Amino acid sequence: QVQLVESGGGLVQAGGSLRLSCAASRSIFSMSGMGWYRQVPGKSRELVASISRGGSRNYADSVKGRFTISRDNANNTVYLQMNSLKPEDTAVYYCNRWPVPDNLWGQGTQVTVSS
Repeated sequence: QVQLVESGGGLVQAGGSLRLSCAASRSIFSMSGMGWYRQVPGKSRELVASISRGGSRNYADSVKGRFTISRDNANNTVYLQMNSLKPEDTAVYYCNRWPVPDNLWGQGTQVTVSS
């Protein structure tokens, strides 16, 4: 009943683009906002972008102007459009509830940006 499936990651050159997708359970969408998080080995998971139940968006300073979060409520899906990618964007990207994540995380999707 609680499910998060991320997809769309891959290997791209600096300056390239990727579009990540997150298929979420209806139970998650019905009661909270959603966020995209990322994690690099040896570092804590960080919030990259969020979108509230009402559609209000916020971004980490490091990605502002380059990433866009959106949601399709009819299909219980959250997207992250990533443009002008930089090597420092390399990480495993996860989606989850925002502002309070569910205890169970999905498998994430790897994004690797080469210079």
